[in-house]
Amino acid sequence: MDNVVCLDDLEPLARAKLSQMAYDYLAGGAEDEWTLRENRAAFQRIQLLPRVLVNVTKRNLATTVLGTPVSLPVLVAPMAFHGLYHAEGELATARGAASAGTLLVASTASNVTLEQIAAEVDAPKWFQLYVYRDRERTRDLVQRAAAAGYRALCVTVDTPLVGRRERDVRNRFHLPDGLTFANFADAVPEHSSGSALNAYVASLWEPSFSWGDLAWLRSLSPLPLVLKGVLHPEDAGLAVEHGVAGLIVSNHGGRQLDTVPAPITILPRIAEVVDGRAELLLDGGVRRGTDVLKALALGARAVLVGRPVLWGLAVGGAEGVRATLELLRAELALALALAGVTDVHAVPRSLIF
Repeated sequence: MDNVVCLDDLEPLARAKLSQMAYDYLAGGAEDEWTLRENRAAFQRIQLLPRVLVNVTKRNLATTVLGTPVSLPVLVAPMAFHGLYHAEGELATARGAASAGTLLVASTASNVTLEQIAAEVDAPKWFQLYVYRDRERTRDLVQRAAAAGYRALCVTVDTPLVGRRERDVRNRFHLPDGLTFANFADAVPEHSSGSALNAYVASLWEPSFSWGDLAWLRSLSPLPLVLKGVLHPEDAGLAVEHGVAGLIVSNHGGRQLDTVPAPITILPRIAEVVDGRAELLLDGGVRRGTDVLKALALGARAVLVGRPVLWGLAVGGAEGVRATLELLRAELALALALAGVTDVHAVPRSLIF
C-alpha cells in the first residue's frame, strides 16, 4: 500500500493478484456498462464553489447513521464473496472497517456466516438482505441477524432478478472450491457457473416482493429497515410512507438495469421528497473525498463505498481496507478545509456550483 496515493491506484494492484474471473466479477457492470461509467462521470461533472476566509483549523468528520456513531461519513457497502479477494474474506473486511471507525454492511451472499462476521470484531454492523421466495429462509436470516447484534436491516430492492453482467457470462463465473454461500450453503448446487449460477440464484429471490410486504418484514425483528436501490423520487416518497428508517440511493453499482441515472444525479430530487423524514445515504461512484463532500451537500447523511474496499482487501487484507478508508478520510478532511466548511453536518447546498 506504500505506493497508493489515491483509490484509483488500488485497482491495477488488485488486478495483478486476481484471476480474470474474480477481477471481472467486481469490476464489471450490466450489459454495455454505461451506468457503471456514468456513476463516476456524474460526480466529475459537478463543480464545487468554495468559501474563503473561514477558520478551518478544526474540522469534524464524525457523524451518526441511524444513531450509530461513525468516525467519517463513509460506510462499507454490502458486496458478495469477499473470499474471492482475500483468504480471510469478510472477516478481514470487518476488521478493516472497524479499525477505521466505520460501519460494515455485511452481505447475505458472504463467504463466511453472518454470525462469524458479527463475532470477528466488536463494532457496529448492518445486515444486507435479499428477500427469498422461501419466506422461512428470509425469516431465518432476519432473526439470525438480530440475534447476532446487527444494528439495521438493509433490504436490497433493485434486484427482483439478476442483471445481465456479460463479463460473468463470458467467464462462466463460479465460486472456486472452498467458497460457498455460507449463510445457506445448501442453496446453490455444486459446480453452478456463469449464466447458470445467475439463473439459479435469481430463482431463489422473490420477484413478487412489493410495498405491502414491508410490514411483514418489519414484524420479523426490531431492526430498523433501510431500503437499498431506490432511484425514483416517487419510490422514495412511498418508502417514507411505509415507515422505513433510511434509504440508500443506489443503482447497484451499475450491475442491474443499464442506462439508469447515477445516484448523485437523482439525489437532490430524492432529498426534496424525503425532506428529512428518513436518513439518506448514497452508493455508487464514490472515489474521492470531494465526491463525499458533493453527496453531503446534495442531501446525503453518508456514502457507501464498494469496489475500492475490495481492491484494498485484495492488495492488503484488513490493513488494505483500513488504508482505503483512511485515504478517503484524508481527502475529505482536506476538501472540507479548501471548501471553507468545518463540519460534515454543515455542508451547504450552496457549495454546489
